[in-house]
Amino acid sequence: MTCWPELSARRDRPTIVALHLFSQVVGKVPTALLPWRNHGWHLTLHVTPRGLRTELIHAQGGAFALVFDFADHRLVYDSAAARMNVPLHSMSVADFHGQVMAMLGRAGHSVHIHAAPTEIEPAIPFAEDKETRAYDPDSAGRLHGALVQADRVFRLFRSGFLGKVSPVHFFWGSFDLAVTRFSGRSAPLHPGGIPNLPDAVTREAYSHEVSSAGFWPGGAGAEGSSFFYSYAYPTPEGFAAATVAPDAARFDAALGEFILDYEAVRTAPDPDATLLAFLDSTYAAAADLGGWDRPALECVRGKPGVPRPV
Repeated sequence: MTCWPELSARRDRPTIVALHLFSQVVGKVPTALLPWRNHGWHLTLHVTPRGLRTELIHAQGGAFALVFDFADHRLVYDSAAARMNVPLHSMSVADFHGQVMAMLGRAGHSVHIHAAPTEIEPAIPFAEDKETRAYDPDSAGRLHGALVQADRVFRLFRSGFLGKVSPVHFFWGSFDLAVTRFSGRSAPLHPGGIPNLPDAVTREAYSHEVSSAGFWPGGAGAEGSSFFYSYAYPTPEGFAAATVAPDAARFDAALGEFILDYEAVRTAPDPDATLLAFLDSTYAAAADLGGWDRPALECVRGKPGVPRPV
């Protein structure tokens, strides 16, 4: 049985904003320590049964991972040598940052991060952000439940593509779960201009043509309720006017992408089918209008225990 939890901007947004800011501190650690991988995939977080986790971080002091545990409400340092944690509760970003860096120091890691937010305006340095940020365990659990369901459907959608495709992963900068398909062709140089993100990072991320979809639960620096999205880069002519499913989906000119409210998926008679219709139709619009070689890039969706027929 699957459960798509209710997300309320009024009730849950303060916790989501806090976690967006806290995740920036955590995400800067693999960014500082791991070799750069194409499209910044090394710095993302990954959904787990209990929360969100970095990938394995290799450092001089030994390999470790950092884990947001939304069951016990802790940020966990996990390694073969030690397990330590910072409790998650209402606190300032400055306090969280100080505790995380102290924990890494106790574990034997000397980590020098860029200690200010990315893709958020204003970018208050972590050590100077002393406003108490609300953390409610119920809201954190709701966020995690929504991410688990979105991750499951995104992975099914991902299984129908043979070409280059990203993992299903969570970007702490923009605070969204995403999966990205590639046409295989290079893209025009991205203009950049994303707040507090070096243009070199943006241009490397968008070095090739993409159709990208994701789930944004809310976050710092932006108002509004949670939604699913889909966009293409570069945006092919006619994309904004394309017919997509379901009827509740719409093109947001300000964002430059199709969006579908999370609540429309959650309350649908078949949430999985509703979300897959959105993912399939928006990808098809991007691929058809962009002239992608769809027969060479696509395959039937995966089934448990059944190898892809060739």
